[in-house]
Amino acid sequence: MAIDELPAGYHGVHPAHPKAGWERLEWRECHPCAIRIRVLEHTCECQDIVYELCQAGGLLFVRRHYRAADGAVVTESEWLRAVPARRLWTNILLGHVR
Repeated sequence: MAIDELPAGYHGVHPAHPKAGWERLEWRECHPCAIRIRVLEHTCECQDIVYELCQAGGLLFVRRHYRAADGAVVTESEWLRAVPARRLWTNILLGHVR
């Protein structure tokens, strides 16, 4: 679907609210491990927490931007191969992992 085909008022994917028994992910401090990082997908910018599925050096990871009153805190998941990283991304969107 092209950007001009999106419904009026559409502004991005919102992750589901955490489900009962959700898993806590270990978020790590960001370290520059690659020169270029590509953002493949992201959640809506209107939220206090924005997630990005990123790719670099043949691996994928999830970056989390938490917007607080005193500034943004950016953390990331561990770097994974494609299948486990996509599974993690899906579980974040479904509210099973935070």
